[in-house]
Amino acid sequence: MIIDWLKDFNPVVQALFATLFTWGLTALGASLVFLFKSINRKVLNGMLGFAAGVMIAASFWSLLAPAIEMAEQTNTPGWIPAAVGFLAGGAFLFSVDRILPHLHLSQPIEKAEGIKTSWQRSILLVLAITLHNIPEGLAVGVAFGAVAADIPSASLAGAVALAIGIGIQNFPEGAAVSIPLRREGFSRFKSFMYGQMSGIVEPIAGVIGAFAVISMKPILPYALSFAAGAMIFVVVEELIPESQQDSNTDIATIGAMIGFVIMMVLDVALG
Repeated sequence: MIIDWLKDFNPVVQALFATLFTWGLTALGASLVFLFKSINRKVLNGMLGFAAGVMIAASFWSLLAPAIEMAEQTNTPGWIPAAVGFLAGGAFLFSVDRILPHLHLSQPIEKAEGIKTSWQRSILLVLAITLHNIPEGLAVGVAFGAVAADIPSASLAGAVALAIGIGIQNFPEGAAVSIPLRREGFSRFKSFMYGQMSGIVEPIAGVIGAFAVISMKPILPYALSFAAGAMIFVVVEELIPESQQDSNTDIATIGAMIGFVIMMVLDVALG
């Protein structure tokens, strides 16, 4: 069983394996470009809604709830690290969002955000997805670091469940990058390469997150809440608005509910 196999490794290595898995599912989703040249807007909305649902559920079940429980075990009011870390995570993504040049799906190049640049539309699209893969990788890394810190409310099974949930929602994200690039005239191979590259930041963020909480155990509740705040910022600022752009709002909403339930079940059943 995967959990028994992971027990033999250092938590940082565990986080690396887990985030390589999530990156791999991003690449697998991006590989759909070899089969399809375009993606139906309804399908895309459902994918984006699904990703949003997974991230919302993971933010509470896998990150905020354990953070509150950990804080209370040290006689600290649970809401303090939860609130401080959550807002700090949102502030971090807000700052990166203002600085890093990127372009949301279906937006004209004139609406690119961040520092003005002459970069091509394709690069800006990839950077938009890369931006919200940072908190995903960080969340997985922090979860594995929490297990190493010997926190009763943290379990290896729960960290694995989070990695599985993030990986599942990375699959449609990879397709959501590569297929639109193909439609814009890129070769299938180049579209695939750009799509999978959007997930390369997850192993980096995962290793950093795991190492940080192992080295500085007192920050763990704050780190978990930080990752939750960063993910919610992405959901509210990008995924939900993008999925609600046209008349297919019900499909996106249903996708979000399905994603939420799947992540909740994974965390409760395995964690």
